[in-house]
Amino acid sequence: MIKAASPLIALALLGGCNMAPKHVRPELPTAPAYPADQVDAAPQEGRRAADISWQEFFADPRLEALISAALTNNRDLAVSIAQIEEARGQYRIQRADRLPTLGFQGDATRTHSGSAAFPIVGPQQPSSSITYNRYTVGVGVSSFELDFWGRVRNLSEAARSQYLATVEAERAFRLSLIRDVASTYLSTLEAEERIRLAEATVKSRQEGLRIAKLRLDAGVTSALDFRQAETLLTQAETSLASLRLAKAQGDNFLNVLTGGPVTTPLPNSLPLADQADNVQLAAGLPSDLLNARPDILAAEERLRAARANIGAARAAFFPTISLTGNFGFASTDLDNLISSGGQNWNFGPVLTLPIFDFGRNAGNLSVAKARENIAVATYERTIQGAFQEVANALAGRRFLSEQVAAQERATVAQRQIADLARTRYREGVANYLEVLDAERNLFDAEQALLQIRRTQADNLVSLYVALGGGLAVSSAN
Repeated sequence: MIKAASPLIALALLGGCNMAPKHVRPELPTAPAYPADQVDAAPQEGRRAADISWQEFFADPRLEALISAALTNNRDLAVSIAQIEEARGQYRIQRADRLPTLGFQGDATRTHSGSAAFPIVGPQQPSSSITYNRYTVGVGVSSFELDFWGRVRNLSEAARSQYLATVEAERAFRLSLIRDVASTYLSTLEAEERIRLAEATVKSRQEGLRIAKLRLDAGVTSALDFRQAETLLTQAETSLASLRLAKAQGDNFLNVLTGGPVTTPLPNSLPLADQADNVQLAAGLPSDLLNARPDILAAEERLRAARANIGAARAAFFPTISLTGNFGFASTDLDNLISSGGQNWNFGPVLTLPIFDFGRNAGNLSVAKARENIAVATYERTIQGAFQEVANALAGRRFLSEQVAAQERATVAQRQIADLARTRYREGVANYLEVLDAERNLFDAEQALLQIRRTQADNLVSLYVALGGGLAVSSAN
């Protein structure tokens, strides 16, 4: 008996075999640190973005309300969450194959055999027919694969990694949604402030045109000065209409991101100049992104799945052993079905050995290896993309602040030039063309300042998200 069972025991000892490649992270395909000339020294002492909740990072209460609505009602996020449930179900299905499936079965049959039971014309024939009933009941296992080579286990691991990748993809989408809402909101806030500036400019230039008309009628100035004042007004009106269009489009996009118009009253917003981060962010090292960025974690889980599938493809070259068995009772008498005399059982292995598959298994292995190579390249490219995002945002944090400061000085200088030009024109020292140029340059400088401030605030949001921030839970919740 022991000798007969020894082959099965030897095979059972091989149950721990795993033919999948060992998972090892590829080497970091980026520099070990961000460019030193693009990183501020002071923010290195700040906090990790991954430890800061989005409620803490954003100081604008209106923006917080919009992000909260988006995380609750956004339709694309709902799709992403549903995909997690789909992947979880697939993992459960695949994991169930590692355990035997027990099933209950019961049946009743009535059987007749022998000569016909109806009268036959002619000489009487002796009757040899028999009719009987048979009842069975039992539990059984059908085609349970003994996973000696790790095929089923690797398929289960691949499904698990795909599920975890879907979870990380959903977290990455949440970060992307937070960034999109913040970026769109900042654009609409910029449009609002530029609209107020344009409206004030239009009002001022309407008054200037009225004065120019009075001076023209009085013969003090020429028609050229009047037409130049009219040109100033039309330029401001054109800019105002364009800004109102941008504001409307931004509001419409915000409605999509938040899953529809926010019906509850929204708090007041902060000015664009106050949208800079109220929390200092530490840049850290590129290697920190491997565990902080959900898109990188998702790419790594897909790489794990690809390697597990290689193990399953390799196991297909070896014999497959399945077990079938049944234990129950059978009887021709229903009243005596459950009795020791009616007990019956059967058990047996089924061995399947691939001999000629015309390259099917080899082809499946080649596909699995190719997909591993794709997963490695995708993982490395994801890391490189994350490095680029952080490096760009760090450079923006350093140089955009310098740009804002320079533009503020330029705006002050243009305002003084415009005041001097108007004074010189009133005193008859300069013509209206000088006023025209000064007014146009001042308007452009003020609009550019608002645009750069929005770019600076948007860049800080991008840095926060690129460093993996936004997923920590607020202590206030």
